[in-house]
Amino acid sequence: SLDWERRFDHMQQHSGQHLISAIAEQMFGFKTTSWELGRQRSVIELDTPLVTAEQVEDLEKSVNEKIRDRVPVTVRELAADDPEIETVKSRGLPDDHVGPVRVVDIKGIDSNLCCGTHVSNLSDLQVIKLLGVEKGKKNKTNLVFLAGNRVLKSIEQSHSTEKALTSLLKNGPGEHVEAVKRLQSSVKLLQKNNLNLLRDIAVLIARDFKSKPAPKQLFVLHRKEGDSEFMNIIANEIGTEETLLFLTVGDEKEAGLFLLAGPVEAVENLGPRVAELLGGKGAGKRGRFQGKAAKMSRRGEVQALLQEFISHQNPGA
Repeated sequence: SLDWERRFDHMQQHSGQHLISAIAEQMFGFKTTSWELGRQRSVIELDTPLVTAEQVEDLEKSVNEKIRDRVPVTVRELAADDPEIETVKSRGLPDDHVGPVRVVDIKGIDSNLCCGTHVSNLSDLQVIKLLGVEKGKKNKTNLVFLAGNRVLKSIEQSHSTEKALTSLLKNGPGEHVEAVKRLQSSVKLLQKNNLNLLRDIAVLIARDFKSKPAPKQLFVLHRKEGDSEFMNIIANEIGTEETLLFLTVGDEKEAGLFLLAGPVEAVENLGPRVAELLGGKGAGKRGRFQGKAAKMSRRGEVQALLQEFISHQNPGA
C-alpha cells in the first residue's frame, strides 16, 4: 500500500533539491555537500561560509523560472562501465556495486546519479520558496527551502496565525509587529512595578513580625506571586540569628521555590530533610538552604517538622 501524498511530497522536495543545487552551482559556484529531507522543511548544505540575502533572492527567482519553463525530468539507466557516467555528477559508486547505474536528468540543467523518486516535469514542483540560510558546520551554509504543497501548507498556517493575531491585537496584519512591541514594553514595565511592590511588601512583612512584643522562633510564609529575591529580603530584614524561617513561593499545590533560613547548625541539619519532604532539590551555605520544590502541598509537613525541632531545642517552652 502506497501513501501517495507522502510519496509525492518526497518527490517534490527531492527534485526541488536537485534543481536548487544545480542552479546554485551554476550561478555562484556553490557546491552541495549534503541535504536533509525534513518533515516540515528541507535543508541543503552548501560548501561556502556565506550566502547573501541577494544571492538567495536571485536563486529563488531562477529556480522558479525553470519551474515555469516546464522542464522535463527523466530517469535512465547506464551500464556501470559506460563512459558517460564520467560526465554525470556523483560521489562515486560503492566498491561492491553491480548492475546498471540510475541517472536523473533535468533537461539542460542537471544530470545526477540518484536512486530516489522524482517528478517527471519541473512544473510538478509548483513553486519553491527559499526560507533563508543558517550557519552550518565547518565553514558551510545551510539553505532552508520548501517545495510544492509544503509552500501552500506554510501559507495556510501563516494565514491562520495572522487571522488569530488580528483578532487578539485588534488591528491589521501590517500593525502586528508594532502592537506586539508595545505589549512587550507594557509587560516589562508591569513586571518591574510588580517586583518593586513585592520588595516593599517583603520589607513590611518582616517589620511587622519584628514589631511584635514577643517574636516567635519560627516564621512561616507562602506567597504565590513571590520569587527568590522576595524570600531573601524577608530573611535579611528579620534576621536569622535566632529565628528559623520557612518561606515558599509559587503554586500552592504544585511546583515552586523554597527557602529555609536561620541558625547555621539548624539549617544544615534540616535543609536536606525539608527538600526531601517537598519532593525537590536544594543547596545552601551560611544559614540558608534554598531550592525548587515539586510538592508544595506538603508545606504543612515541613512546618510540623520545624516546630518539632524547635520544641526539642527548647523543651521548657
